Amino acid sequence: MYTSRRRSLFDPQSTIPFRLSRSKIELYTKCPRCFYLDRRMGVSQPPGFPFNLNSAVDHLLKKEFDIHRAKNRAHPLMDAYGLDAVPFSHQKLDEWRDPFKGITHHHIPSNFIVTGGVDDIWINPAGELIIVDYKATSKDSEITIDAEWQNSYKRQMEIYQWLFAKNDFKVSRTGYFVYCNGKRDREAFDAKLEFDIKLIPYQGDDSWIAPALNEIRKYLMQSTPPLSSAQCEYCEYVEAVQQVAPHTPALKKTLF
Repeated sequence: MYTSRRRSLFDPQSTIPFRLSRSKIELYTKCPRCFYLDRRMGVSQPPGFPFNLNSAVDHLLKKEFDIHRAKNRAHPLMDAYGLDAVPFSHQKLDEWRDPFKGITHHHIPSNFIVTGGVDDIWINPAGELIIVDYKATSKDSEITIDAEWQNSYKRQMEIYQWLFAKNDFKVSRTGYFVYCNGKRDREAFDAKLEFDIKLIPYQGDDSWIAPALNEIRKYLMQSTPPLSSAQCEYCEYVEAVQQVAPHTPALKKTLF
């Protein structure tokens, strides 16, 4: 059984604000049942494998943009796309980028402290913060954010925009994805991977966030888990195992 730390679980009797990360909100969006089992009962989905190459791209992009941040100048990618902006400098930038800290906001109606670790922030001449998210892939087709599975990227952007707005920053409704696409048409590897980099704008809409937080609290206050999402592969797997092996001793302990 995969368990969460007990101290991070939701207690319906407690009045202490409950810390809720951007990734856990996304888990709720995908499957309320898996979210409930994770945050209320301490049973998490099996962890995925780390995407170390993606992490390396993320790390190097931050270092590269920080060079231009220190000199208060635009990155060549901004110039190439005609974007009038520069990387934003702030004493809390490292904290905001830290996935274990991030930027936070106490949403009073739900009593959640919502957190999120942003990749980067730019600023335009109007003083608006531009939320930026780094993505990496490798494919032959054109890079877009139009696929249904990429809706999670859009929600991620919207939560970051919402968090900075709630912290009294002036935030642009247009965020950007810096999308790196590993080239696969080279004759040889030659111990290096080259990328095409595309800047994709996205107009965020955070109107769904506050209602979702209130609904999340309603679910967490229940004494039993909600129904699973019809598209949840984890719930589907557990149900399938129970059907073919209903008397397996280990399955008798499951919370599903």
